[in-house]
Amino acid sequence: MSTTLIAVVVALLLGHVAQSLAASVRHYGWWGNWLRWLGSRFGEGFWHSRYGIALALSPPVITVALFQLALDEPILGLAGLLLNVAVLFYAWGPRDLDLDVDAIVEAKDPIARRDAAARLWPHDRTPSMDGPSLVDAVFRNSLRRWFGVLFWFLLFGACGALLYRLTALAAEGDESHLLPGENVAGARSLLALLDWPVAQLMTLSMALVGNFDTVLGAWKDGGGASMRLDVDFLGAVARASVRSEIADEAQEYAESGVSTGTAITASLGELPELRDAMSLVWRILLLWLAVIALFVIAGWVA
Repeated sequence: MSTTLIAVVVALLLGHVAQSLAASVRHYGWWGNWLRWLGSRFGEGFWHSRYGIALALSPPVITVALFQLALDEPILGLAGLLLNVAVLFYAWGPRDLDLDVDAIVEAKDPIARRDAAARLWPHDRTPSMDGPSLVDAVFRNSLRRWFGVLFWFLLFGACGALLYRLTALAAEGDESHLLPGENVAGARSLLALLDWPVAQLMTLSMALVGNFDTVLGAWKDGGGASMRLDVDFLGAVARASVRSEIADEAQEYAESGVSTGTAITASLGELPELRDAMSLVWRILLLWLAVIALFVIAGWVA
């Protein structure tokens, strides 16, 4: 079996069975300290340009890449596998998406629910509790926490996963305020570049695990067919897919003679959009893992 697939599966399993370990390990204080040091060291010049983020990203990413190359063969590749698992586990998340979504669904009152939903929004934005906004938040977080890391790991290994996570932190995390204006704009442009192919593959996956015609129409209407480096189309496709699935369920209940509103609330809870969005995200992830396994069988993945 490919070491790539092993690393992905082990990192995923660790994230779910060792959540306390994940919470204790996934800290990026060193990244913030590194950005502060660079800001104090380089008061002007390249650091303040649009490409200044490269100065921050290069040392950690290149260091991991060198370890990745050096550990590729020793001990039958075991050392390289351990490095891949460790870095992928570290870059995943950092919070568990399942737990955050469950906390919203299980909240006892509107205030607790809004507090739980805040974990799905950037620190400087107020959460919206309507169904479409929650669907957007679930897919935006699945892109940032899961699929972006996984895609770049599959392409470049451990250094790719770290590159994506550090770029996301610099562009949208708490550390973004440590960067000069032009520098953070460059980080956001880089993140958009890294996100675009991932969002396109997520959309294709949604079409395969959901309603193909619905996804295709929403993708075109949302601007997914253009070459603009934004991923707004992903939210449009996700909302359309969830609406389609809820409508199909409502139709099934109507045909069985059960009150639609009562039956959906009883089976899915008060936030059916949130439940269906998370279910769709899991189906996409399982499809990706199945495709990786097929590549392994075909010998296309090392």
